[in-house]
Amino acid sequence: MSKLIYLVACTVDRFIARKDGSFDFFLMEGEHVADLLSNFPETIPGHLRGTLGITADNQHFDTVLMGRRTYEVGVKEGITNPYPHMKQHLFSRTFQQSPDPAVELVSSDPVTFVQELKQQPSKNIWLCGGGDLATVLFPAIDEMILKVHPFLLGSGIPLFSGIIPLTSLELTDSKIYENGFMLLHYRVNHFGSYSSPI
Repeated sequence: MSKLIYLVACTVDRFIARKDGSFDFFLMEGEHVADLLSNFPETIPGHLRGTLGITADNQHFDTVLMGRRTYEVGVKEGITNPYPHMKQHLFSRTFQQSPDPAVELVSSDPVTFVQELKQQPSKNIWLCGGGDLATVLFPAIDEMILKVHPFLLGSGIPLFSGIIPLTSLELTDSKIYENGFMLLHYRVNHFGSYSSPI
């Protein structure tokens, strides 16, 4: 059974982008970049893979899920097929049809769709954003991998844009780089709860 993994870049105060969707403040240089390219080559959009010399096969994911606002970041640059090396699913109730035949438009219940997707033989499923979709899909998220950049944004699009229940996370792996970047792996314990404050 596949896992749904929310792998996303964020600031220390857990914003994944400015309110307008831009994220040009994230660190694009440093030793963490080589690690990310090596460990998660499939998360690099198709139009950048040649420039970055990425030829590696998909390591963790063969399916990517996107919310409308996340997808439209690429559309504004003329990119309608951002991850041609993966199965792409766009969740939106405002699009009447997919802007690209390689991207499947999903307007049905997201959680039900993902639970069915998990049953199919494949690698894991990458939830790349955004905060609205992550909130809706929270019950189906198995793991979170946060690429934490050493910035405070103050406001913007949060990791989860809506209300989610208090949930315990198990830190399964972590790495802190000299430039302050942190890569944090968590297992989501949906059955974990707190009976009293400590």
